Amino acid sequence: MSYNIRTREEYTRSYQNSVEKKTEFWEGIAKEFTWFKPWNTVMNCDMKEASFKWFEGAKTNITFNSIDRHLERKSEQTAIIFEPNMPNEQATHISYSVLHKKVCKMANLLSEMGINKGDRVAIYLPMIPELAVSVLACARIGAVHSVIFAGFSSGALAARVNDSSCKMVITADGSFRGNKTIDLKGIVDEALTQCPCVEKVLVAERTMTQIKMKNNRDYFLKPLLEKASEKHEAVHMDAEDPLFILYTSGSTGKPKGMVHTTGGYMVYTAYTFNNVFAYEPNDVYWCTADIGWITGHSYIVYGPLLNGATTLMFEGVPSYPNPGRFWEVIDKYKVNQFYTAPTAIRALAKESIEHVNRYDLSSLKIIGTVGEPINEEAWQWYNTNIGKKKCPIVDTWWQTETGGILISPLPHISPQIPTFATNPLPGIEPVLMDENGNESNENDTVGKLCIKYPWPSIARTIWGDHKRYKETYFTAFPGYYFTGDGAKRNKDGMFRITGRVDDVIIVSGHNLGTAPIEDAINEHPMVAESAIVGFPHDIKGNALYGFVTLKELPDGNKNIKLEINKIISEKIGPIAKLDRIQFTSGLPKTRSGKIMRRILRKIAEGDFSNFGDISTLLNPEIVEEIKNGRV
Repeated sequence: MSYNIRTREEYTRSYQNSVEKKTEFWEGIAKEFTWFKPWNTVMNCDMKEASFKWFEGAKTNITFNSIDRHLERKSEQTAIIFEPNMPNEQATHISYSVLHKKVCKMANLLSEMGINKGDRVAIYLPMIPELAVSVLACARIGAVHSVIFAGFSSGALAARVNDSSCKMVITADGSFRGNKTIDLKGIVDEALTQCPCVEKVLVAERTMTQIKMKNNRDYFLKPLLEKASEKHEAVHMDAEDPLFILYTSGSTGKPKGMVHTTGGYMVYTAYTFNNVFAYEPNDVYWCTADIGWITGHSYIVYGPLLNGATTLMFEGVPSYPNPGRFWEVIDKYKVNQFYTAPTAIRALAKESIEHVNRYDLSSLKIIGTVGEPINEEAWQWYNTNIGKKKCPIVDTWWQTETGGILISPLPHISPQIPTFATNPLPGIEPVLMDENGNESNENDTVGKLCIKYPWPSIARTIWGDHKRYKETYFTAFPGYYFTGDGAKRNKDGMFRITGRVDDVIIVSGHNLGTAPIEDAINEHPMVAESAIVGFPHDIKGNALYGFVTLKELPDGNKNIKLEINKIISEKIGPIAKLDRIQFTSGLPKTRSGKIMRRILRKIAEGDFSNFGDISTLLNPEIVEEIKNGRV
């Protein structure tokens, strides 16, 4: 690829060009891809109105660029390695030619089932090859895929399906997760009692468990695929046609359906994958995320395949059947680039080092982190025990909304500073805003992290609610994209992300909005109101602490804490359960009724110093009561 950055000089030159000659810079990168029709304009963007268009007038197809254009040179190269949950189950190596046939068959089947360009398809699948194939097949025919993490409850699934009026759901009979088997089809059946928009359900067979199939709605995937043609011409898509919707938690109750479009997302994810991971021909790359999250979209499926890479899909968990599973897989496939979450690193660092030492990790060239800022202790363990102090760590910062990595060290180019994401990538201009809403141009400072100019993979809108999109990201600092994160810039201009500044808490790398969790808790008949905050956790990074006011004291046998977490699991999913629950007679509030979460955060963290002036609170006496009752 002519857009490789492999030296400091190349980075400096690329970054300077990307700032000074934005149009020419992105046009040069876009020319690496196949376009059925060229663009009229490279970029037409307005930050104040939250209006973004890239490569307007051009036509392309992301799956043609991810698969078809590699067939002449790489048809027999492995595109996807599937490593199953059980180590003794046979792994699957899918070549580019086989992947092409699988995607074409699935694309033809979707069309035969009445799915057309622009229709939305919900995908609720475990990490099996059918998930990647379904995503690519939707993109091939121009259907908009909405992958929903297969750990969400039926209620959360139904809300997402209904929000974008999905016409079809693709799921499986069940999924394996360590030593557990999960009834995915049962969850789908329950969700679809609330989803009149869904006409068809396709079911992959993974666990081979007994399931119910509804006539004229539910169809097993395998027999239909066997009959489908393996020839399919990729649909010509406008660069600004929607590619996918992916839901992310917000600080208000309703999840936000972020819309990413075809051309700009394609260009940016390919570019960032190539450079952040310094991918070279014949490397084996492994990202441990789930495709249900943006990391899986951009850096398991699209980014690697656009670069003709070999990408590994892992169905299991890092601790099953023992805490050496990650390192066993790296040894087995001679993985060169490894990308995982700080949560996993912290959990594995607590296990015996023998789980690491029994495997050969010498194939590793680059190791990365994603999902949340990494703490220094975990960074040092990762560097010493996994990277053997010879692999650069790419501590990446980005979001569902950004589509791709925005700030990250580049291997052998950027300085290695524990906990620092360091440099912005070419095309990205981060700024720190002070308390007065002005850019802080000094180094060695902190502020709210904003991005000054748009980049090709920025989300275009929130599905069905552009007003909310504009208000959420572009009104706090007009003319800038507000990330919702705080950051520090050191004396050398390097960035360190310090965490969320809104009511979103990152737990084990998952962004969890507090409002939907509080809404779920408040459905309990004995709950009057609740407030959720985060507190530091050795493994998860952050865990959830719930302050709950009851309508009356429970009788001795009633375990309300268990019931509250059960409701949360049912409404949102087990990932949102509370680690600690404290019952209170009230919550600290301003005279206008706003809950003072700042005080609750300090109490949850066990920090009882300097609550500030609480005399103006509606009920200042409640602070002492809550402090004394901390669990």
